[in-house]
Amino acid sequence: MKVLIVGGVAGGMSAATRLRRLMEDAEIIVLEKGPYVSFANCGLPYFIAGEITTRDQLLLQTPESLKARFGLDVRPNQEVLAIHPEQKTVTIHRDSETYEESYDKLILAPGAKAIIPKIPGLDRATNCRQLRNVPDMDAILQKIDQHTRQAVVVGAGFIGLEMAESLKNRGLEVAVVEKASQVLPSMDEEMAAYVKNELIAKGIKVITGQSAVSFEEEGKKIRLEDDTVLDSDLTLLSIGVQPESRLAAEAGITTGIRGGILVDENYQTSQKDIYAVGDAIVTKQQLTGEDALISLASPANRQGRQVADVIAGLPRKNRGNIGTAILRVFGLTAAMTGLSEKAAVSAGLQPAVIHVSGKDHAGYYPGAKDLLLKLIFNKETGTLYGAQAVGQSGVDKRMDVLATAIKSGLTVADLAELELSYAPPFGSAKDPVNLIGYAALNLIEGISESIQWHELSAELAAGKQLLDVRNTAEMTGRFKNALHIPLNELRDRLTELDPTASYIVSCHSGLRSYLAERILKQSGYEAKNLDGAFALYQTVRPEEIIHVSLDHNA
Repeated sequence: MKVLIVGGVAGGMSAATRLRRLMEDAEIIVLEKGPYVSFANCGLPYFIAGEITTRDQLLLQTPESLKARFGLDVRPNQEVLAIHPEQKTVTIHRDSETYEESYDKLILAPGAKAIIPKIPGLDRATNCRQLRNVPDMDAILQKIDQHTRQAVVVGAGFIGLEMAESLKNRGLEVAVVEKASQVLPSMDEEMAAYVKNELIAKGIKVITGQSAVSFEEEGKKIRLEDDTVLDSDLTLLSIGVQPESRLAAEAGITTGIRGGILVDENYQTSQKDIYAVGDAIVTKQQLTGEDALISLASPANRQGRQVADVIAGLPRKNRGNIGTAILRVFGLTAAMTGLSEKAAVSAGLQPAVIHVSGKDHAGYYPGAKDLLLKLIFNKETGTLYGAQAVGQSGVDKRMDVLATAIKSGLTVADLAELELSYAPPFGSAKDPVNLIGYAALNLIEGISESIQWHELSAELAAGKQLLDVRNTAEMTGRFKNALHIPLNELRDRLTELDPTASYIVSCHSGLRSYLAERILKQSGYEAKNLDGAFALYQTVRPEEIIHVSLDHNA
C-alpha cells in the first residue's frame, strides 16, 4: 500500500509514524510545503521569550532521522498543488518543477492558516507579523533589535496573550487590542477578568471592545475604532485561524463551517480513499454533537494516530472533542475544558454554575496559592458541561481531572467521590475538585441556592437585601448598600434582620456566605448565596465596589 500524507507536524507525523508501526511494508510519503516537517509549534512563543534557549529544541525530527527510525520518505519544501481523486494522484511543486505522485490512500493534514483581516494600509505595513511556524518565529526575531521598543498584539486569544508576555519579557512595551469586550473571548467574562488584571499588573496595556481600522505610516501607526492611535515598531496579528482547505475544496471534497473539511467517524472525506485530520477538519463538539473547529495540538495528534489505525484495519472511531486548553500569563495560569457558560447557554442547555475557591495544596503547608474553579453543569441530572480555572499553581492538575471527568461522562456526584492523591505539599484532603462537587451537589439537592455575579444588580433592584458576613478587618472594599454582620455574630444578631425580606449573602469567597445561608434558612429567613462572593465580584465589576481605609488604631 502506498500512502501519501500532505502536511507534517502534529496530525501528519502522528499518522505517518503510527502507520509505520502497524504496516512495515507500506510505502509512506510525507509532503510538507515548509522547511520543517516536525517542530514544536506550541513552543514558538517561549523561544521568542528566551525561555527555550536552543532553536534545535523546537525541531523534533528531521527527514533523515525519520528515514532512519521509521523508514519514512519525508519531503520538505514540496507543495501539493492539486489532488486528482479519479486518477488517485497529486501534483507537487518542487524547486522550479512539478511532478505527479500516485497514492492508494491519501491523508490530508494541512493544518490551519492565520486569518489576515482586510484593513486599510495593512498590505503596506512592513512591521506586521504572524506566528504559525518556525519561519514566522524567525521573522519576528529578526524584527526585534535595539530600535524595537513598542509592540502591539492584535487579538487576545491564547497565542496573542502568550506572545504579549513573550514580547514584554524581551523588554518591549506591549499593548493588546481585542475586538471582544474581554481578553480570552472563549472563556467566561469573570474568569478572563483575572487574566486581564494580571496583564495590567505586569505592565501590558489592554484595550478591549476595539479593533484596528487602519494601518498608517507603513504600520508604524495603528488607528482604532475610537480614533485612538497606537505607535508600533512590531505588530503581531493573532485574531484567529481558519482551516487550510483550498486543496480539498478544489478536489471536490465537501467542506463545512468556515471551510473546514468534512469527515465521517473514520476520518474519511467525501472522496474515496482520501482522509483528513487536524486543524483543517470539522469535528464534533462531543457535548452537543454540533460541528466545531478545534485547533489544538492534542486532538490533532490523536486524530493522526486514529486515522492510521483506520487505514490499518483497526476499529477506531472519531468520538469528537470537548476542547481543553491552558495558558500561562506571567504568574497566572488560566485553563478551560468543555463548554463555557455562554456556549452552554447558546446551545440551549440552561446550565447551572458554581464557583469554588481553594488552594493548590494544604493551606497550612508553606507556599499554598489560591485558585478559583468554575463548574458548568445540568442542575437536574448533574451532567458536567464544562469547567474553567485560574490561579498561580495547581490549575493544570484540576483541569485535567475535570476534563477526564467530562470526557468520561461522570456527574457532579462523581466529583465528590473522586479519590485524588493527597499529601500536604501536593494537595488537600478535600481537593478543590471534591469541593466543587460538594457545592454543585448542594445546589442540585436544594440545600443551597445561589445567584451569579451578573444577576446581583437585578436582584437588588427587585428588592433583595445584600448581607455581607465578612469580618470587619476585611472591609477595605465593600458593596454599595449592603448590611454588614460578621458570620460569627450572625446567630446573636438575627433580630436585626427583617423576617419578611429576602437576603443575598456574601463573604470573601463564598464558604462563609454558604454557612450564613444555612443559618438564615433554618431560622426561617429567605436567603441565597452570592456565588463567588466579594472576591469574584470585585474582580469583574471593580467600578461598583467602594474602597475605604480602616483605622485599626481607632
